[in-house]
Amino acid sequence: MATVPVFDINKNKVSDLEISDDIFNADVKEHLIHQMVRYQRASWRQGTAKTKGRSEVSGGGKKPYRQKGTGNARQGTIRAPHFVGGGTAFGPKPRDYQFKLNRKVKKAALRCALSARFKEERMTVLSAIELEKISTKAFADVLKRFELDGALVVIDEANPVVELSARNLPSVKVLRAEGVNVYDLMKHRHLVLTEGAVSQLEGALQI
Repeated sequence: MATVPVFDINKNKVSDLEISDDIFNADVKEHLIHQMVRYQRASWRQGTAKTKGRSEVSGGGKKPYRQKGTGNARQGTIRAPHFVGGGTAFGPKPRDYQFKLNRKVKKAALRCALSARFKEERMTVLSAIELEKISTKAFADVLKRFELDGALVVIDEANPVVELSARNLPSVKVLRAEGVNVYDLMKHRHLVLTEGAVSQLEGALQI
């Protein structure tokens, strides 16, 4: 079991916390992280790109000119793809970009992402995050105290004061423990966890 220091929001050490090696000190398998990021990004794609084919474009019901004797190539409709205003050949159609990823792979990828932040020494554990009122400046000061230029902050339960205080900081995102995901872990340089969030993650990801 690895041990990490636990701080309060004033950067005073209050205790030490043992964390599970299976969750925070596992082997970092980059291909699993890559698969999970692809999976998340694919699920966000709308897949609504659409062009009209020759059968969907309005007009063109009449043969433009007779079949023979004009010297031109024979044509059946002016809505064929080679005419201006005609349909598009082989254009995009609505589709679903999602693909299947096993639950075990998803959990393993999340363990790898958490372990990567721990091994890079970019993981900070706080006993709790408590602010007197909604204040972006107060929240920014907490991060500045720990010299964090961008962070994913994971809390163990709903905390509107903290969530609203961080909303206007472009390089900061606050998530509850159940919403932690690989994409956000990789996007932010630092990871900040409350003690309760560590416990929740260990319970959810335990092998």
